[in-house]
Amino acid sequence: MSIKVLIVDDSALIREVLTRTLGRDGDIRVVGTAVDPIDAREKIKQLNPDVVTLDIEMPNMNGLAFLDKLMRLHPLPVVMVSTLTHKGASETLLALELGAVDFVAKPNADLSGGLEAFGENLRSKVRAASHSDVRARQGRIVVPQVNITTAAAPRGAVIAIGASTGGVEAIRAVLGSMPKDCPPIVITQHMPAGFTTRFAARLDELSEIDVAEATDRQILEPGRAYVAPGDFHLRVERSSGQLKCRVTQEEQHSGHRPSVDVMFESVARQVGPLAVGAILTGMGRDGAIGLRLMREAGAYTVGQSPTSALVYGMPRVAFEEGAVMEQAPLEAIAGKLALALTRIRTAA
Repeated sequence: MSIKVLIVDDSALIREVLTRTLGRDGDIRVVGTAVDPIDAREKIKQLNPDVVTLDIEMPNMNGLAFLDKLMRLHPLPVVMVSTLTHKGASETLLALELGAVDFVAKPNADLSGGLEAFGENLRSKVRAASHSDVRARQGRIVVPQVNITTAAAPRGAVIAIGASTGGVEAIRAVLGSMPKDCPPIVITQHMPAGFTTRFAARLDELSEIDVAEATDRQILEPGRAYVAPGDFHLRVERSSGQLKCRVTQEEQHSGHRPSVDVMFESVARQVGPLAVGAILTGMGRDGAIGLRLMREAGAYTVGQSPTSALVYGMPRVAFEEGAVMEQAPLEAIAGKLALALTRIRTAA
């Protein structure tokens, strides 16, 4: 059965491009378009789409205001089609906080700059969104978490976190619970260039720890988190007796750049039993092989549980591959990682 999509955008050209792009493979069907949120509200009632694509800057009602109302009154999977600017990046991250499943960067005004790649990315995001459980996320009661007083670990310990669809909010939840004394955290979230700087800055605002986009050969320090830059792989390497970030731009791995597998595999090699790793919500299989290597190297590994993951794809494959020692709801993952670090400290 095809995925029914409603396109909401005030540009006739963009509506035409999205309609043609989405319908290319035959498994996605555009059932309607809307020129603004007022029009969209009526079309949603009439057409009952599976997924909505939504612009931010529109007449009559801002896309963010519409998204906020939609997620409160009639939650649906929404993929934002965003402008690649600093302001656009900030608004897109806010959209994800309000409940959007994912986003894609709009093609250039002249429709150049990889329209083919844009189309593949958009179709992939819409497919993932159609499998997401936004209604359950809206209604889920988060169990009050126990305050984590410490996540201290021996020198050389590292926390590695990987995610894709839904990961922006999941990572925010985990980092928001981490105390300042935690070991360095390396993060790979599937995200294009132009958005990860603002993503890291937003995490920094909301966490006790310091969060920044990773730079090449940056020394890993306790109480800090390093986000893989969009379109670059992030590895952990050891040189001159110190653990450092290695940021490179070789070919995609597991269909992604940045790739969670690339990061996890480097942590398995360089950190071994002093590492702890978490694989969070996302579509596909990226991260499963790397996390299994971490577990085989003696690291503690946890996967987000089916009931708490917006898209139970990456955690499911990791679980089936034997990469995950245990599964846990999102609100418990920071505590699980901290407890595992305590065991490392005790063993040391």
